[in-house]
Amino acid sequence: MSKVVLITGGSSGIGKTIGEYLKNKNYIVYGTSRNPSNYKNSVINLIKSNINIKDDINECLNYVYQKEGKIDVLINNAGIGFTGPIEESKLNDVENLFKTNFFGPLEITKQVLPLMRKNGGGLVINITSIAAYIGLPFRGIYCASKSALEIVTESLRMEVKDFNIKIVNIAPGDFKTDIVKRRIDSFNDKKSLYFNKYYRLWKKMNDHVEKGGSDPKMIAILVHKIINKKKPKIHYVIGTRFQKFSIILKRLLPDLIFEKILIKYNKL
Repeated sequence: MSKVVLITGGSSGIGKTIGEYLKNKNYIVYGTSRNPSNYKNSVINLIKSNINIKDDINECLNYVYQKEGKIDVLINNAGIGFTGPIEESKLNDVENLFKTNFFGPLEITKQVLPLMRKNGGGLVINITSIAAYIGLPFRGIYCASKSALEIVTESLRMEVKDFNIKIVNIAPGDFKTDIVKRRIDSFNDKKSLYFNKYYRLWKKMNDHVEKGGSDPKMIAILVHKIINKKKPKIHYVIGTRFQKFSIILKRLLPDLIFEKILIKYNKL
């Protein structure tokens, strides 16, 4: 029987690419979207659902389960970006970010676990970020939201191991997606003490994603490999050599030296 996969945020970006790739590999693929009607040409089954609404999550999972009788793989892909100085970040913006990047994935994972237990096992893949490993200037709130999901994954794996349910993280670097359009840029006060440095980094971030980002198909290929592994790892990091090497550097170098490297690289 074909495996049933549910991808949150399946209408665009990384989620769409993963969904299309797995569909071509003969998986039964569903994706969530706040507005499926905007994606009438989608090759995967899109379900109207908001990851921030508990009842939406419940209805989505029940729909797939009643239709297919199982959910083999949940991919927590839905997420938004966030930039800005921490001091001037609006609390409402921070809360909205965590709702989408942490509380939503946490809630749908909690709700899918009993369904996976009924079928003797399953796999949850959390799409986090290389930024989860490093506190980056003017991206600290985003880093924190993804780091929270990374840590919860580590704990949950041990809690559900007796049920044959595996929990995995994939931490991508910069990939060509539309995340810039869905990002919260938390301030635009040109009189701010932070504005000049922030604005310079903001433009650099956009260029990395729009011009220098890697092909999201790389993530789709990795997801397919993980689904077919009997014993997947906890953490998978995917990106440029420099991005992956930065995580190794942080582990090896004293904190203050690594901080100096970040300051120099970001021209702070």
